[in-house]
Amino acid sequence: MASVSSRLVFYFPGFDPLDAAAHHRRYERSAAQSGKTFGLDYAVGAVREVEAGSRVEAVSISDGQETKSTIYIHDHNSIISDLRAPPIWKQILLGFKAGAEIITSGAAFRYFRHAWRFGLFFLFPYLLILTGLMLAALIAVLPLLLHVSPFLCLLSVPAAWLFFDKGVIPFSGRFHTLHLFADWRFALMVGRDEPVARAWIEDKAQKVLLALQTSSDEVLFVSHSMGASLALAVAGRVLELKPDAFDGRNVSFVTLGGAALQCAFVAKATRLRDSIGTLARHGEVTWFDIQCLSDPIHLYKCNTAHLTGHGDAGQPKIVRIKFKHSLSDERYRKNKLNFLRMHRQYVLGSDRKSGFDFTLLTAGPLPAASFVGLKSDVPPPAFQ
Repeated sequence: MASVSSRLVFYFPGFDPLDAAAHHRRYERSAAQSGKTFGLDYAVGAVREVEAGSRVEAVSISDGQETKSTIYIHDHNSIISDLRAPPIWKQILLGFKAGAEIITSGAAFRYFRHAWRFGLFFLFPYLLILTGLMLAALIAVLPLLLHVSPFLCLLSVPAAWLFFDKGVIPFSGRFHTLHLFADWRFALMVGRDEPVARAWIEDKAQKVLLALQTSSDEVLFVSHSMGASLALAVAGRVLELKPDAFDGRNVSFVTLGGAALQCAFVAKATRLRDSIGTLARHGEVTWFDIQCLSDPIHLYKCNTAHLTGHGDAGQPKIVRIKFKHSLSDERYRKNKLNFLRMHRQYVLGSDRKSGFDFTLLTAGPLPAASFVGLKSDVPPPAFQ
């Protein structure tokens, strides 16, 4: 199989509260681990802010063959940070409002219909905070329930507040609950094509077009989690602005633990669903969706194009992997019950050779499109 000498990568991260610099540090760690596992030498440069975005230069060397990958990290952390800025009580209120709108839009019903585990993930932060609020309320009215002096409420009400503020909120932080509230609020914005989301998409589309002026052997759009919705929206807008942008560029579009349907199932997500159809039908694009049963935070076995009205497109191909093939037994046992950790594994380093590795995909010598036929328990032939 021919090696790739140069690659242009557009990376759209998922829900993690990380900016481009933090994603870069994670990528460095993953590359170091992947290099040891697959016997590759990776050199990951510093992240630099340029006109086309947050750019990282990565070089891999395999059997004397050098592959240069220019990676643009298009994170949405600034928007999530803005949504996290209000006081906690307001974040909770707005989070529940977003949850109610997800339900009334019909999206929540579709989550449970097509991927019940993702439906439970949607409910999880709301049930956690609601349980905490109910327990706090119980503490507040406990004197009344025990038929003792109501003046004791002067003690029970502050105790209830302390329980919620110093107990429930820190405990919920272990599961990034308030961050998930912000994530769901942003998911609605993306699905409804609201001004905040549209401005972000327009900005990234212009930056992608600018970066595409650079020649390369291949172009790779890779996204994780909710980043799939953003990658699809940006790529769709790129093609609206320049219909021939991908012609002759050998474009691969890879979604990892893709949750594009998180936004696309929103009733008003017409523009996003149109972008999905555009990418699925584009003759110059190879689109595949890498999924894993151990990850409950995506719509497992769901075909994004088929469920958004583009069943005749033929893409994306669903490629299933198992994290136990890429992790040591000890590491897999340690993390397999941590659903957030499992969801991140797509973009973390491997300590066992397998058919998929994030750094190998984005900075290694193999064409990205070659991973469409991967077998989870079998390393690529070049690394067996």
